[in-house]
Amino acid sequence: MINLSIASPSTVSIPLKVLTSTSKSSFNGLQIRFPFSFRVPPKTACTGGRNSSVVMMAKREEELKEIRAKSTEEIKEEVVDLKGELLMLRLQKSARNEFKSSEFRRMRKRIARMLTVKREREIEEGVGKRLSRKLDRKWKKSIVVRPPPSLKKLREEEAAAEEAEKSA
Repeated sequence: MINLSIASPSTVSIPLKVLTSTSKSSFNGLQIRFPFSFRVPPKTACTGGRNSSVVMMAKREEELKEIRAKSTEEIKEEVVDLKGELLMLRLQKSARNEFKSSEFRRMRKRIARMLTVKREREIEEGVGKRLSRKLDRKWKKSIVVRPPPSLKKLREEEAAAEEAEKSA
């Protein structure tokens, strides 16, 4: 019997049994059978659990209430801002600057939630799928490109720093 371990010995161990061709099968060669035995680490070692998922769900519910409280125009404006922020993150990534990779997913999810709420409102108004797509194309063409809020904030900070240097 050969004993093969994958990962750490506390998580998985796989004893191997090698059978020769003396068995009554039509298979010519070696057969390897894996009688698996898994050892699960204690529950305290696991990160997260029921409590963390409940908290995440509550945060999501709060965020959805926040989004639903906004008007459709506000939602459209925020979607444009978030897409600009997403572009800034991509630029930071390509320039190999420091950034939080979790922000990509967070922003994409927030954009998706906002667009979902927008579409729910369209459905309530009786707007069909085809007309909705047509309206979206019109809306996207009408968007005026502007810098995202984070870039505006960065520019303001740089201008304040330059004024401080000039006055000093």
